[in-house]
Amino acid sequence: MKLYTFLLVLLTLPVCVHADDVQLSNIITEDIEYQVDDTKLNGYLAYDSSIDKKRPGILVVHEWWGHNEYARSRVEMLAELGYVAFAVDMYGDGKLAQHPEDAGKFMNQVTKNMPLAEKRLAAALKVLNQQTVTDSSKTAAIGYCFGGGMVLHLARIGADIDGVVSFHGSLETQTPAKKDTVKARVLVLHGEEDPFIPPEQVDAFIEEMQNAGVKYEFIGYPNVKHSFTNPQADEFSEKFNLSALEYNQHADEDSWSRMQMFFDQIFN
Repeated sequence: MKLYTFLLVLLTLPVCVHADDVQLSNIITEDIEYQVDDTKLNGYLAYDSSIDKKRPGILVVHEWWGHNEYARSRVEMLAELGYVAFAVDMYGDGKLAQHPEDAGKFMNQVTKNMPLAEKRLAAALKVLNQQTVTDSSKTAAIGYCFGGGMVLHLARIGADIDGVVSFHGSLETQTPAKKDTVKARVLVLHGEEDPFIPPEQVDAFIEEMQNAGVKYEFIGYPNVKHSFTNPQADEFSEKFNLSALEYNQHADEDSWSRMQMFFDQIFN
């Protein structure tokens, strides 16, 4: 039933788009405004204009801070790899946290209303798939922190996408994957010293994936904390006294490389 509802939303949601084109080298970027119910959302699209054929589309779901420059930078990096990438806005109405208290509040507003979260993800996927440069038969989603949990939720409810990649993402769920319902392949990239995700959560997630028959890979990085892909993690750690956050260059680069190999496998 959840899969039917998600697909119905994906097909029927009205999308209002406003694009502001910017060209940097061969990378085209656009700010795209779209809407779910009464909430205005602002996404960010990027693709390489020198590629003369359709290519896979990648949805990027931001950390708990919101749709910020970090999420947008990952979209541009994906465009440089030859994909069409779109950064979703899960909070809407210009919400962007400047403090962990606000980030937690914005995040909880979404996670406590998963049907709404699904509608916002569906709307973003629709924007991505409607682009003339996107091969809508080949799609994936990546997410960071809060966004990692969101893309895993997409997989759990049986969204019709090829794969999801979670970077230091939350693993807990109220809707565990059911056997033979997950279509997407799953890649999880996790810091083993992440205090937000204790070992029992990891064990429960692996058991969930195995019981549901999911094709998944779980990579744990020893001595690596939360937010290991974000170069600003150390700044946030000091500014907000959050010792759980720490950038790790090796884990950042290795996880990005593993994501690329994962995409090669699911799209070819």
